[in-house]
Amino acid sequence: MTTNGVAGLLIETHNWGKTVAFWKALGYELEFETDHHSGQLRHPSGGPYLFIAERPEGSPLQLQPVLTVRDAAQFSPPSSGTVVRPFEPQHWDVLELLLADPDGRHFSVQAPLPEGAKKEHHHG
Repeated sequence: MTTNGVAGLLIETHNWGKTVAFWKALGYELEFETDHHSGQLRHPSGGPYLFIAERPEGSPLQLQPVLTVRDAAQFSPPSSGTVVRPFEPQHWDVLELLLADPDGRHFSVQAPLPEGAKKEHHHG
């Protein structure tokens, strides 16, 4: 099974406020914000979402495409890629596989959690 294409971009930043202001100036609108300096923006004309997450000063930053698949069990990574981390449940209620392309760039491949696997998460 192939992917459904690029659903969004993960953009890591050292300054949540400045980065959100930058994307808002380019026409993106904030869809939601978490309580830990991250959130999702989308352009009213469509296209992939942007998920912006603040990281501590000094930590390396990533810009990572997010692809989606309908079923993790049916997805076979291309032989030219490397699975960095197999599908694992994430706190935002998806399964995520980390895939590297032939040049070593990382891509997130996300699939819905299987039925009955969703659980409530509490942020403290």
